[in-house]
Amino acid sequence: MLSHMPKKVRIVEVGPRDGLQNEKTIVSLEDKVTFIRMLADAGLSEIEATSFVRAEKIPQMSDGVELYGALVKEASLKKAKLISLVPNDKGLDNALRAGVKEIAVFTATSNTFNQKNINATIDESLKRIDAVMARANKEGLKTRGYISTVFGCPYEGKTSLVELKRVANHLESLGVHEISLGDTIGVANPLQVKETIEFLKSDFSLDFFAMHFHDTRGMAVANILASLEMGMTSFDSSAGGLGGCPYAKGASGNVATEDLVYLFSSMGIETGVNMEKLAQASSFILSKLSKGSSSKSLTAFLANKA
Repeated sequence: MLSHMPKKVRIVEVGPRDGLQNEKTIVSLEDKVTFIRMLADAGLSEIEATSFVRAEKIPQMSDGVELYGALVKEASLKKAKLISLVPNDKGLDNALRAGVKEIAVFTATSNTFNQKNINATIDESLKRIDAVMARANKEGLKTRGYISTVFGCPYEGKTSLVELKRVANHLESLGVHEISLGDTIGVANPLQVKETIEFLKSDFSLDFFAMHFHDTRGMAVANILASLEMGMTSFDSSAGGLGGCPYAKGASGNVATEDLVYLFSSMGIETGVNMEKLAQASSFILSKLSKGSSSKSLTAFLANKA
């Protein structure tokens, strides 16, 4: 196992958007800016900063335009890639108004999940993405794609690899530069991960994908190791393990960025992330939410610093 380890991996930090979006405690714009600045200072150069969704649907993200406007004024963030989620044409209007340079679009491999999540079937969501991408390409925006329920759906159970490939092909044809494969409810296992990557690599370069695991059942690190063994080098994670899914019971927590940084650095794989500064960023945002972290690596790191 792991006979050909990469020298370095790429981590996309999703805490400020995917991590915070389901938190009931509303974080102030000032504190979000501070959090993102601290993440960048820790060496995380790609950060999912916000989303341009309806405020009544996700109140935590209601300040997207103002937040992005504040972030671009931060000298320390000039070199950071700030990604913003855009669900539809209206969201793209707001993103363009804010001056966003990189967006993300999303769909799933489950019709039931998609209908409960965004009130659209898979094909209906792809039509929305078609419209967004047509405009985004004209505006010169870089676009990331998210596919949810890749490894299982809370309503339909196991999802289809054939459907996954169809959706991925469609997104690639539209010009997305990368697709993040989401284990939305944290049900994946290493054998399933290997099977999925093996299925995709006949049609795609593995560099086209990033892996996005939730740690609902404590399997995220094992699944990341399986991905690494298959040749994957890009991974999404959330500072302190923030995050979850409101449409999937028990699916609380993206894999913690601290767990990835510890895993990779302990194996001699470069991440470019300073663990101490990352722990400070996570501690800061967790204090604003009055909650602890699910990350064992963060907990151990802080205990040893005490």
